[in-house]
Amino acid sequence: MTNRRNFFKQATALAMGGLLLGKTESLSAATKAVNASTGKKNIGLQIYSLFDELYDNLPERLKQLRKMGYTNIELAGYSPDGKIHGVPIMEFKKYVDDADLVIKSTHVQPGVWEYTNSNKSQIMDYWKKTAEDHAKMGVKLLVQPGLPATRSIEEVKQVCDVFNEVGEYIKSNGMKFGYHNHDMEFARVKSGGNGAVLQFRSNDPKIYDLFLENTDPDLVFFEMDCYWTVIGQNDPVEYLQKHPTRIQALHVKDRHVLGKSGFMNFEAIFNQANENGITNFFVELEGMPQGKTQMEGVEECAKYLLKSKFVK
Repeated sequence: MTNRRNFFKQATALAMGGLLLGKTESLSAATKAVNASTGKKNIGLQIYSLFDELYDNLPERLKQLRKMGYTNIELAGYSPDGKIHGVPIMEFKKYVDDADLVIKSTHVQPGVWEYTNSNKSQIMDYWKKTAEDHAKMGVKLLVQPGLPATRSIEEVKQVCDVFNEVGEYIKSNGMKFGYHNHDMEFARVKSGGNGAVLQFRSNDPKIYDLFLENTDPDLVFFEMDCYWTVIGQNDPVEYLQKHPTRIQALHVKDRHVLGKSGFMNFEAIFNQANENGITNFFVELEGMPQGKTQMEGVEECAKYLLKSKFVK
């Protein structure tokens, strides 16, 4: 089964053919207060984790997620025809409401590989339609999860210019624009170069660092995928310490089920996230080992988080 990283690599080859809103988000604050009084935790799930299993009986699957302990979800599968994985957006929203879940965020991306001045209007048209549809559902966080062409410092800065323009439009419509990383963002680029290299020892800047430096903090936030950050030879805790206000949401992921590999130091990650005031995080589960369903894996992840004392 194609995992998320390979999905985006394939989408790139075809030319494309996480968040804390702070004290201003009253719904989040109210939910947090209710859960604090009942001793429950706010645990989110990126619905991509379930692949097609979610849609064999969407209303029932969503209710099962709530019973597992999930309180909110992050969408995936939106298309500009106003559907999520073929389900009309307001019908999808009703199923979520009926399951007593909240849609906190969504992963959305224009089908454009290279960002240029000539296609900026095409990119903006996509975001205008996307913002309109998600506003109908009350979704406040619009997160781009895929990397456009960033083969040189100049291309990275061009992407950042577009991100700032998108962020300004999204903000003017009462929502917020963010970016979600994989490991490719930790590759290094040169001025005038024609390729990015994932190299630990180099003085060339990382794409992710250039994103942080060249986007407006008031317009663009970052949803850090902790697993892909580690795969990209970097420390999530270090980034959380260096950028406590820019990284406002997390993707919590392991090789399979959370905490089973020993590969991820979730206690250190959550302790720093708690210190930074991050309350929004989303479980994302790649493919399960043969013989286990995605629903089983998602349930095991919820159990891990619910019993972990470092998860508030």
